[in-house]
Amino acid sequence: MSDQPAPRTPEEPRYEPPPAPGKLLLWILLFVVAALAVVLGGIYFT
Repeated sequence: MSDQPAPRTPEEPRYEPPPAPGKLLLWILLFVVAALAVVLGGIYFT
């Protein structure tokens, strides 16, 4: 018997699947809201 692991098939990717479109949209929305908060906060405090 060999100590080598079984060969991987092409159907088994080693990387994580890409994020779902909804999750990506949520991150973009969060970034926009954070940027807006920084800009409006800067205008408010000046």
